[in-house]
Amino acid sequence: QVQLVESGGGLVQAGGSLRLSCAASGRAIGYYAMGWFRQAPGKDRDFVAAIDWSGAYSNYADSVKGRFTISRDNAKITVYLQMNSLKPEDTAVYYCAAKRTFSSGNMYYSAGSYDYWGQGTQVTVSS
Repeated sequence: QVQLVESGGGLVQAGGSLRLSCAASGRAIGYYAMGWFRQAPGKDRDFVAAIDWSGAYSNYADSVKGRFTISRDNAKITVYLQMNSLKPEDTAVYYCAAKRTFSSGNMYYSAGSYDYWGQGTQVTVSS
């Protein structure tokens, strides 16, 4: 069992930055691929970014590519999402997720692929 707790959300003006953190407990996340998703009111939960268990591979939704960076510190069992040049359309609840994997390089882009989820953190970008 893995417990995930997100933090770092808040209110920021357009063009600003936030860094989200996802702290894991229960088991080491060294063999878990991680992802960030977001969900705006009335919309589906959308993929934002993913990272493999080694941290060497990552991928992003087109809407955030070049602005967001996912990273992980397996020693601190924490995953981060650095968000720069934020836009009002980035407003959503952001969730981190974990999936057990057996080799490096594996990343997952569908919410249904993940085994564990955090409770979410609200990000609001004002115009």
